[in-house]
Amino acid sequence: MPVATPLGIAFRDVVAQHAARPALIYPETGERVSYAELALLVERIAAELRARGLREGDVAVLFHDKSPAAYAAMLACLRLGVIYVNLDPDSPWERLHRILSTCRPRLVVNAFAALPYAAELEADGYRNTLHLRDLPPPAALPDGQPAAPPEGQVIDGASPAYIMFTSGSTGMPKGAVMSHANLLGFIAWAQTRFGITPGDVLTNVNPIYFDNSVFDFYSALFSGAALVPVTAEQVRDTRRLVRLVGVAGCTIWFSVPSLLVYLLTTRALAASDFPAIRKIVFGGEGFPKTKLRQLYDLFGARAGLENVYGPTECTCICSAHAIGAADFDDMQNLAPLGLLAENFDYEILPLDARDPDFGELFLRGPQVGLGYYNDPERTARAFIQNPHQAHPTDIGYRTGDLVQRDARGWLHFRGRADYQIKHMGYRIELEEIEAAFNSVSGVKECAVIYQKLGDGLGQILAFAATNPALSSQDLLQRVATIVPPYMVPRRVRLIDPLPKNANGKIDRPALQALAALPGAP
Repeated sequence: MPVATPLGIAFRDVVAQHAARPALIYPETGERVSYAELALLVERIAAELRARGLREGDVAVLFHDKSPAAYAAMLACLRLGVIYVNLDPDSPWERLHRILSTCRPRLVVNAFAALPYAAELEADGYRNTLHLRDLPPPAALPDGQPAAPPEGQVIDGASPAYIMFTSGSTGMPKGAVMSHANLLGFIAWAQTRFGITPGDVLTNVNPIYFDNSVFDFYSALFSGAALVPVTAEQVRDTRRLVRLVGVAGCTIWFSVPSLLVYLLTTRALAASDFPAIRKIVFGGEGFPKTKLRQLYDLFGARAGLENVYGPTECTCICSAHAIGAADFDDMQNLAPLGLLAENFDYEILPLDARDPDFGELFLRGPQVGLGYYNDPERTARAFIQNPHQAHPTDIGYRTGDLVQRDARGWLHFRGRADYQIKHMGYRIELEEIEAAFNSVSGVKECAVIYQKLGDGLGQILAFAATNPALSSQDLLQRVATIVPPYMVPRRVRLIDPLPKNANGKIDRPALQALAALPGAP
């Protein structure tokens, strides 16, 4: 009998209630796409996906340009039980090749005028390609009827919805899988925590392949609110970005702190900007306190500032803390993570049994994802039984984040338990960058560190021993063909050999000290 997916039903209900309301607003062109129009586009693409042979549980990868058709393609996948993966078109082919080899898509969906890496995709055998710009408009459907719902296997809440790839320590990106139930719980929490209503207008300044975009897309389009897509080109032009947010009447902003710091540093943001804003939400990295105070002074009197935290593996966000004047009594430490969302629970895995309030954060509850796609070994290491109890089954996620619990029960971020960092909002395994260096012919050994510069900022630095024919500039250029731009080190220093500790391992503290020397290259 015909069935629908949980998120498919949820979106259908939103369309039924808010058909005439705007779903997507493009302030520079004046284009407004209603929920009814978006739903018809979803049905047109869903019919094409079925015609291309996609079924429940298949994977489709998307090159997403933030057009109406691209968002509709995501919704069409959700409607049919197809698992979608948004790809970064600016990533080096080698990294995309690794992602594709992990998720093994049945279909490549392209929203751009030209298909990124067309020749490479063809050579790898990915020939089933859907170009959204070639599709006839929805009105061309026979009799104007929507596509029939999928037949066969019932899709339940535990079924995968999307895969979000993050950095992996071996050089192989990890694909975190979120379920329909994960997302329905997340949507309900976001609606309650931020008071999202159909009258709200949310920004989508985050790249669609980046974890933070989950908040934008699901909080807006499953609440009857409007979403304002912002391209990378528009984000880079700070005054243009601020202007279009104002023109669109955005009420909720969400981004990494780096973008807000950039707007403040370039003096593109004034107290009169963002006239309709009522919530400024930020997460993905620490917000330097001096800059956060500057933002609070501009908007704190008329908008709520929310510091949020959450790993990709746990549906984007798991905690939120409303910034208040008391947060600036301490200008040294980052704002607290606050209390976890109601649909989460947690344990602290102490590093020292004498201090049970300090250790690695272990997240539990219905927002914990399904694991890493096609990667049972890394799934088994990170998604484990609650160490504090043997029965019943209680699988949670080891975040690797070190936290301190204060007397109020609030959590405070205190660093990482491994070589993972947060840089420009992206979660990066330094070992993945090292793997890229080690794949370059002529590199004998290397190490990558993260140098903190103060005020919550930092930079990625590399050290390498190479053969004489390889310069530091050559090395950086080659690494840039393997990892995305945000993972390329600021600079690389050639040292032969690299310093070692007593165990014969690379001495990373010595490299940190070397990088801190005045005038260090």
